Amino acid sequence: MPASGATSFRVNGMTDRIEKEVLITGFGGQGIVMAGNILGIAVTLYDNKHATMTQAYGPEARGGSCSAQVIISGEEILYPYVEQPEALICMSQEGYTKNINSLSPDGILIWDTDLVHTNKLAPGLITYNIPATKFAEELGNKMMANIVMLGFLSAISDLVSPKSLRDAVLDAVPKPTRDKNGQAFDRGREYGEAILKSRSKQDKHREQE
Repeated sequence: MPASGATSFRVNGMTDRIEKEVLITGFGGQGIVMAGNILGIAVTLYDNKHATMTQAYGPEARGGSCSAQVIISGEEILYPYVEQPEALICMSQEGYTKNINSLSPDGILIWDTDLVHTNKLAPGLITYNIPATKFAEELGNKMMANIVMLGFLSAISDLVSPKSLRDAVLDAVPKPTRDKNGQAFDRGREYGEAILKSRSKQDKHREQE
């Protein structure tokens, strides 16, 4: 039987009454659960909101399927499980195949370019991809791909403030690796910002035609 567990985060601020559901998927060993924990901590300790994080593993601890479900809200969360995510982050083909149909019709789909191949996608989806693992390898450790992905998420969504998420990353990793993980976060964020800038230019060009 797959192992599962849940972690709850709670603070006293209420800045948004709309729950936002995030599903991060991949395989054991990629730091998927760690990414979910960091996102939840950033939301609660730094952005002063509420969050829950539920994790699930496949039969194998390393190499099997793995997911982290994060719910973000300005008020107390009564049900901690993601049903229709607004954001789906896929770092494995299995995670994409298994969960793509659960994504909200106007949701955000993010995938690791070199690990996931998508099928024809619904027209209403907002889609992004990033070679997160490749960037992490270029920085010297492919295990930082999850941090690259969090940096990317901070650029292309408003789920959490970028500074809060970066601070949560640096608090979560061992002190000797903080500089490298900070670089990984910044690499992902810079890539996301470049994509947004490029898309903005394309939109302006279409408007002028």
